Amino acid sequence: MPGKPDRPARRPYLLRALVDWIVDCGLTPHVLVDATVPGVDVPQEHVRDGRIVLNVSPAAVRGLEIGRDAVTCEGRFGGRARFLCLPMASVIAVYARETGEGMVFEAETFTEPAARPLTDGRAPDTEGESPDDGPGNGPRAPGTRGGHLKRVK
Repeated sequence: MPGKPDRPARRPYLLRALVDWIVDCGLTPHVLVDATVPGVDVPQEHVRDGRIVLNVSPAAVRGLEIGRDAVTCEGRFGGRARFLCLPMASVIAVYARETGEGMVFEAETFTEPAARPLTDGRAPDTEGESPDDGPGNGPRAPGTRGGHLKRVK
């Protein structure tokens, strides 16, 4: 059922809740971003095929704000601090790096899209780079199967 104009969009609430849940579980929240959406501010040198995966854990970013219209924070790339701005429409998915549990959001339309849980047994394509978060904590290599995704209830 599409969102109504008199109600706030669901995506920011779901995104905020899932990031909090992933962190509370001791896991690493990653977001898959469509870097071609107008207003996206990420290091273009880390964008692959129009997408970038970002680690948004408290250890990887500073000042994470998940607002109604955008996600903003400061991340480090190659040791350099960088302001990031992700309009809400650019967030494709959120998931735990270690387990693959998370949610994929449907493409933006004229009304707020419904979200659908990831249930196909693999993480979304995770090409691109994450903010610096230590060795071995980057996105999975393209074409490799990650953890099994489960419906988040």
